[in-house]
Amino acid sequence: MRGRSQAGVTLMELLIAVTLFSMVSMGLLLAMRIGLNTYGKAQTLLMDNRRVAGAQRIVEEEIQGMIPVVAQCGGGGPKAPFFQGEPAVMRLVSGYSLQQAWRGQPQILEMFVIPGDHGGVRLVVNEIPYFSPAQAGRLCTDAHHYLAASAGPQSFVLADKLAFCRFLYLSQPDNPNAPPQWGTIHTSRTWPLAVRIQMAPLEPDFSRLQPITMTAPLRIRRAAEIPYDDLPLQQQ
Repeated sequence: MRGRSQAGVTLMELLIAVTLFSMVSMGLLLAMRIGLNTYGKAQTLLMDNRRVAGAQRIVEEEIQGMIPVVAQCGGGGPKAPFFQGEPAVMRLVSGYSLQQAWRGQPQILEMFVIPGDHGGVRLVVNEIPYFSPAQAGRLCTDAHHYLAASAGPQSFVLADKLAFCRFLYLSQPDNPNAPPQWGTIHTSRTWPLAVRIQMAPLEPDFSRLQPITMTAPLRIRRAAEIPYDDLPLQQQ
């Protein structure tokens, strides 16, 4: 009687096949992990860059949206432009807000510099709904002295982990023939021509978008001494 030939695999062949499959699987998993980690880092870097660019755009919009408000500081003092310009604090009324952009109610903006949680400093802003010049006048004691600004739960961090941050103001000297000059304090009885915010990162990283010095021009053509009667929009 002729015997039948039996086809099959040996135990050694099975072990080799399982080992090769495991190695291929481990290689695929490692490649997927590296790819996902790279994707996550790229997304984090992109979001950080967008956050920095968005914050700088917000600061520019807020400053350039300044409304020339003339307030009577202290309730009974002389009328003066409502603008606080100091090296670490700036107050103004703006038509741009974080919540509603250009479509919302004007806001009293308090931009100031405070210490950071992990060293360095941070730039924050408070937004107070603006209703009238009398309301703004309660924030100042006279034309050059304002109440202290303080951070709270509603404060928004515009820039963090900064080595330094300071405000500069471009003002026209009393001599109209003299060129405008930059200064750390704005004491003129009119509004500045531009605002510059100087800042630098606490830990420079050239692979990321970093906070940089920015300049925002103020195109205001009104004199603080002249009262203006603005007609309502429906009458214009």
